[in-house]
Amino acid sequence: MLKIAIYGKGGIGKSTMTANLAAAFAMLGKRVIQIGCDPKADSTMTLLGGKAVTSVMDYLREHDEPPTDLAAISATGFGGVLCLETGGPTPGLGCAGRGIITTFQLLQELRLFEEVAPDIVLYDVLGDVVCGGFAAPIREGYARHVLIVTSGEKMALYAARNISRAVANFADRAYASVHGIILNQRNVPDERAKVEAFAKEANLAILTEVPRSDDISRCEDLGMTVVEGAPHSPCTAIFQDLAGQLLLLPDEERHA
Repeated sequence: MLKIAIYGKGGIGKSTMTANLAAAFAMLGKRVIQIGCDPKADSTMTLLGGKAVTSVMDYLREHDEPPTDLAAISATGFGGVLCLETGGPTPGLGCAGRGIITTFQLLQELRLFEEVAPDIVLYDVLGDVVCGGFAAPIREGYARHVLIVTSGEKMALYAARNISRAVANFADRAYASVHGIILNQRNVPDERAKVEAFAKEANLAILTEVPRSDDISRCEDLGMTVVEGAPHSPCTAIFQDLAGQLLLLPDEERHA
């Protein structure tokens, strides 16, 4: 089981990257789970035709008892990808990070990994604040590898540095490590040079660059990944190539 956490600043496109990677893995015949770890609960919508799955936190608010089966809090999307969302608390009440911890505990009780037996697990995690529940995928051993999504924008790089440092804090505990950077281009001046400077500072590789693309925007407007909606797009080839690269990573049978 290959377990990857994809972190990045809010709005940087990490959900686009994650969903397209999930779709690319599925096209390679892999059994994939994608878990959205963002209060907005919109990580998996382009795998589900633009529809939202009931998030764990929404389910718990609406029912007196936790779910007894995965079907209540999951949906199957493009390529058979199993889609789940942690969701968040009622705005202004409670901690969004706590929602992630609650979700992970529930998924353990429901024996998610044993029941589904995935080849790939992708966690899409908000990276503006890497603390508490938002650090759970790396701190608690749920993910083995981390990808950081960034552009050349100042705040995106600021978040990327924080994420890199947060992961480094757990290095002596044999938890996750940062495998590399996904450059999601925003066409800012000297973008490549700025991200290369960060990569050199953090001793990380830029794994791929995803250009600003009308294909991606058009497909998302239709509720699809570009892998599904534009299979011959150059962007689809980028995600397929990245998925192939990541399949060379050592997998990990252990999970928290």
